[in-house]
Amino acid sequence: MSEMKSAMDKSTPWRIYRYYFFAFLTVLALIVPWIQVNESYFFLLSFDKLKLHLAFVEYDMQELYLLPFLLMILFLGIFGMTVMGGRVFCGWICPQTIFRVIYRDLIETKLLRLRKRIKNKQLEPDMSKLENKIKKAVAISIWIILSLVASANLVWYFIPPEDFFTYLQNPMDHTIIFGTVLSSALFLIYDIVFLQEDYCIYVCPYSRVQSVLYDDNTVMALYNTNRGGHIYDEHKVKQFTKQEDIQVNEPHAECTACESCVTVCPTHIDIRKGLQLECINCLECVDACTVVMGKLGKPSLVTWSSDYEMIDQKGKTKYFRPKVIFYIILLIATIVGMGVMGSTKEHMLLNINKENRLYSVKKMGDSRIRVDNAYEFLLQNTENTEMKFFFEVSLPKDIKGKIEIFKPKKEFTVVPHVKKKKIVVLRTYDMLADDSRHDTVIPITIRAYALGHEDKIVVFRKSTFTYPRADIIEGAK
Repeated sequence: MSEMKSAMDKSTPWRIYRYYFFAFLTVLALIVPWIQVNESYFFLLSFDKLKLHLAFVEYDMQELYLLPFLLMILFLGIFGMTVMGGRVFCGWICPQTIFRVIYRDLIETKLLRLRKRIKNKQLEPDMSKLENKIKKAVAISIWIILSLVASANLVWYFIPPEDFFTYLQNPMDHTIIFGTVLSSALFLIYDIVFLQEDYCIYVCPYSRVQSVLYDDNTVMALYNTNRGGHIYDEHKVKQFTKQEDIQVNEPHAECTACESCVTVCPTHIDIRKGLQLECINCLECVDACTVVMGKLGKPSLVTWSSDYEMIDQKGKTKYFRPKVIFYIILLIATIVGMGVMGSTKEHMLLNINKENRLYSVKKMGDSRIRVDNAYEFLLQNTENTEMKFFFEVSLPKDIKGKIEIFKPKKEFTVVPHVKKKKIVVLRTYDMLADDSRHDTVIPITIRAYALGHEDKIVVFRKSTFTYPRADIIEGAK
C-alpha cells in the first residue's frame, strides 16, 4: 500500500499537463503569423490585400472556395472531439480558458499572491484590504497589456504583422484595424476580469450543443458513485455533507466529503452531482481527488472515464464506435477534398466579358467581309513576379475557318496582384456561318498563358463569337 501511495503522490497532475499545452498553444499562436515561405504565410486571410494564404500557398479572393472546407474541418474536429472526450476543447484548447488560467492562476495567484491557493478557486480575495485593492489594480493593468497583445495577435491573422506595425505609425489612417484591436481588448478585459467562467456557463453556445453529442462512451470527468457513494439524490438534491452521514446510508462509501473537488472547480460545480453542462473537462477535480485519496492509499473517486466503463461497469470504453468512425471519415474526406481543390490553384485569374455591341462588319477592298467581336479581359497575375501574358483562340472542329487576334498585337506585361483590364478584338475574314434569319453564336475557347511558363501558368475560358446573319453580311459596306 505504501508503494501505491508513493506512486500516486509522484504522478503528474493533469493541471501541469494543461499548463504545458497552454504554453505550447500560446507560443504557436504568436509565431505562426510571422512564418513565411516565398512571401506566403501558413495562414492569413488578408482583408487588406484580398488574399488567402493557406499552407504557404497564396490564393486570390476569387478562390475562397477553400474557406468552407476550413470551417467544416473546424466544426467536425470540435464535434468529433466532443463525442470522444466531452467538453475537452473547452478545458484544453479554448482561448477563454487559457486566458482565465493566465489571469487567475499565473497573475493573481503565482505572481501577485492575491489568491492564496490555486486549488481553491471558490474563495475570492478580500477586497476590503488596501493591499488587495492595489494587487487587483496591478493584475488588471497587466491583463490590459496582455489583452492588447492578444488582440493584435488575432489581427495578425488578417493583416500581416509587418504591415500592422507599419500602420501603427499612423493609426488614424487605419481606424478600422486599430478600432478592432481596441474593441477586442476591451472585450477580453471585461470577459476575463469580470465575466469570468460565467461566459462558459451562460454565454457560450457550445455547452448546449455538447449535450446532444454525448453518449455512454464519451470520456469525461466522472465521479464514481459505486465507490464514493451517492451524495445527491435522483433529483440532484444534496443529501449529505459529512462522511459519517454518507456511510450511515452507504457503509462502503469512500467519499470523505472534503469537497476538494468542489473548491478547485473553475466553473463552481460539484462533480459528484453527475453530468453538468458547465463542466469543461479541465480535470482539476480529478487532480484534487487523486491527492486526497492518494493519502488514503486509494485511487481517485473522480477520473477521466465514461459512464459505460465506470458507472454502468459494462466493460472498457469503446473509443472507435460507429459515431466516432463517422466523424473521422467525414473529417478525412473534407481534408482530402480541400487538398484536391487547393491543388487546382490558378496561377492567373481571367474573366471575359463581351462588349454591348455584338459585332462590327466591314467590306474590305478585296471584297472580303471583316467581322469583329470586342471583349473586355480582366486579368490578374497571382504569382509574386512580373510576367508577360498572351492568349490564343480556338474554334470547334466542325467550324471551317479561323479567328485571329486583332488587338492586342503582342504580349502584355502584368504586375503581381494587380487586376489589369485589356480590350481585346477578335477578327475573322472567313464565312463561319450562313444563316438568313438569325445571328450565329459560335462557341470559342480562349487559352491564356504566361510566356515562358506555358505549361504551368495557363487557363482556359469558354466564350462566344457572334457571326452576323446573311443579309447583314451581304449589305456590308
